[in-house]
Amino acid sequence: MANRNPTFELTVLLILVLLTKSKFLEALRSNSHATVDFNISCIEKEREALLQFKDGLKDPSGWLSSWVGDDCCNWVGVSCSIQTGHVVTLELKGSVCDSYQENKAAYYRKSCLFGKLNPSLLNLPFLSYLDLSGNNFHGNPIPEFIGSLKNLRYLDLSQASFTGMVPSSLGNLSNLEHLDLSHNSFFGSLPRLGNLSLLSNLDLSFNLMDGMIPEDIGQLSELFTLNLYGNSWKSVISENHFRNLSGLTFLYLSSTNKSLVFNVRHDWVAPFSLSTLAIGDCQLGSAFPSWLESQAGISRLTLSNVGLLDTIPGWFWRLLPQAQWLDLSDNQIRGELPKSINVRVDAWIDLGFNRLEGSLPLWSNVSNLSLRNNLLTGSIPIDIGHRMSIFENLDLSNNLLNGSIPQSISEMRNLSFLDLSNNHLSREIPSNWQGLDKLRVIDLSKNRLSGGIPSSICSLPSLVCLRLSSNNLSGELSASLQDCTRLLSLDLGQNGFFGTIRPIAEKLINVSYLGLRANMLTGSIPEQLCGFPVLHILDLAHNNLSGGIPTCLGNLKAMKYTRYYSSVPPSIERIEFTLHAEFVVKGRQNEYRKINSLLNIIDLSSNNLIGEIPEEITSLTVLHALNLSWNQLTGKIPENIGSLQQLETLDLSCNHLSGPIPPSMSSMTFLSHLNLSYNNLSGKILSSNQFATWNDPSIYEGNLYLCGPPLTTNCSSGHGDSEDNDKVEDEDKSEKFWFYVSVVLGFIVGFWAVCGTLIIKESWRHTYFRFVDETKDKLFVIIAVHVGHLYKKVCRCQKIKVVANKRYEL
Repeated sequence: MANRNPTFELTVLLILVLLTKSKFLEALRSNSHATVDFNISCIEKEREALLQFKDGLKDPSGWLSSWVGDDCCNWVGVSCSIQTGHVVTLELKGSVCDSYQENKAAYYRKSCLFGKLNPSLLNLPFLSYLDLSGNNFHGNPIPEFIGSLKNLRYLDLSQASFTGMVPSSLGNLSNLEHLDLSHNSFFGSLPRLGNLSLLSNLDLSFNLMDGMIPEDIGQLSELFTLNLYGNSWKSVISENHFRNLSGLTFLYLSSTNKSLVFNVRHDWVAPFSLSTLAIGDCQLGSAFPSWLESQAGISRLTLSNVGLLDTIPGWFWRLLPQAQWLDLSDNQIRGELPKSINVRVDAWIDLGFNRLEGSLPLWSNVSNLSLRNNLLTGSIPIDIGHRMSIFENLDLSNNLLNGSIPQSISEMRNLSFLDLSNNHLSREIPSNWQGLDKLRVIDLSKNRLSGGIPSSICSLPSLVCLRLSSNNLSGELSASLQDCTRLLSLDLGQNGFFGTIRPIAEKLINVSYLGLRANMLTGSIPEQLCGFPVLHILDLAHNNLSGGIPTCLGNLKAMKYTRYYSSVPPSIERIEFTLHAEFVVKGRQNEYRKINSLLNIIDLSSNNLIGEIPEEITSLTVLHALNLSWNQLTGKIPENIGSLQQLETLDLSCNHLSGPIPPSMSSMTFLSHLNLSYNNLSGKILSSNQFATWNDPSIYEGNLYLCGPPLTTNCSSGHGDSEDNDKVEDEDKSEKFWFYVSVVLGFIVGFWAVCGTLIIKESWRHTYFRFVDETKDKLFVIIAVHVGHLYKKVCRCQKIKVVANKRYEL
């Protein structure tokens, strides 16, 4: 027998042990069921525990249909120890559960569990890996019993719709290395992390936690990732919070109410070396933190809305050779930007909402740049497309840039998002847009551009959003948009476009935002708009449209059914380039930095629309704003208008509407802005719910027959509530019928009885004609008085309109 080499045998044995351990850990932490070549039988008690756990869940997609038979180790999401057969892994990570309700029917994405967690899991004593993230537990609290699963090393309950306090029992999980409770709703303080000395990853981001961040978090010496972003902490952060966190590499901190305060010494030296730092919505101090200078290996840095008032120090730019992502937005940072910076290729940079001055820098390695809402001046460099050809997203909106838009933009072949709005750019829109096949969003609104819309814009194959409002553009509407058939959002408001809407209404079937406000459009509102399946915002105000309001507007699907979407919190891994728009809501023009697909608006004000308000419009149950003011509408306010339960703004002023205020309006509890002034409404003003809180008489002024608070007109015998008015109206109809009958009979009988007498008797004839002359004079006086009142009303309305137009122009 050959001599054995002990060193060799020991090495082989060690390799076998390491391989066995590696296979075990791979099976333990795998995101899918690991198949092993051992004949392992499921332990009956643990099998029963899993079946009890399943019984507490709802599984609409049949995801757990494999949980049958004796061998639970082969069930989906279950893994067992290859040595003992005990269940060690329960990995049921679902898709994020989105749901929406339409016609009271619910839809759920597949592979998503619902229900409650059964404490039968306590009968899995060797369970070390538990992942139930991405499911929907309908606001139930995290069960206390989870803190008794002593062998847990990995626990992920993120995005699972839990709510309530974080159980203090989680502090008992002394073997825990990974804890993720992010993207739920439970609140309160951090659990006293206690025996959690092995914890390396802690993620509690995007919840409602509003307590203190305890200093003993600084004792978690193994901590690698600490993510407390997107909560409402009320705490002071000191050096003690980081005392022993020498291995910390990823740090995320923010407080939505800005009540998280950093209080560290100016000469403090951080014990860690970070790769990612994200601090937002906090009180960091007015100057750039000096401890940041030691973080030379940082690749992702966010200091957003933290109160910086400083200029950017020179040492800061030297930190960035490894930087792929930099966000210093929403501060008051001053000074000029350097002409060049040293960052990684394809870097994302957001310096928006500051006070930066000077000319536009050209940073060749940057692919995504936002300098929105600053004080940049000068023109856009003529060679920007050549020198920054890798651009994907460019936002220079809300600055003081002037001159023309360079033709070289067409060289940015990867460009997807372009926002140059709210500057002083002039001349015509460049004609050459060919080759920009990835361009999805163009926003050139609120400039001084003239001419028409180049045909090459509508030929862009990926274009879904075109915003050109508030310029000096002109042209026939349908000719300008002949090939823009793929648009989802179109805003041409406040320009000089003319023509009718119908030709484009036949093409823009998928548009969700149609803004044609303040142009010179004529004709009627086309019924084709009623078939737009995703139309959320329809703004046709301040044009010369005529005809009636189409009754089929009540068929707009996107304004009839409530849709629920999962909450998507702000990104901390990628800068967002979002659309923004301005809408006239609640009587004033508001800017929305993020356009919410749930915002539903119809504005047809300041046109020449006639006829009645269609009753069908009351079926738009998720409409948020309706403005029909300054038209020639007649008839009553629809009786069923109270069905618009989500309505926040209703403006029907300056029309010819009559009748009472419908009683159903008192149920519109979301209504916060109402204007019914200058109509012919009558009866008693409602006094319940929202109406009891409105003390402004201007809401109702110009309606001579309205009475009751807040007007000074008392409801006397000449005024009554809506029920009395209805009775009076019915009586009036009956009286009018018999009046006309009596007139006809009286004419037949009286004509010869009176006129025959006048013909025969001369003295009666003179007396009669004298009476006619006197009656004529009295009638002229009455007409003159009423014309005077009407003149005053018209003048007042015109005065209000002039003031409103001036405010609007401003």
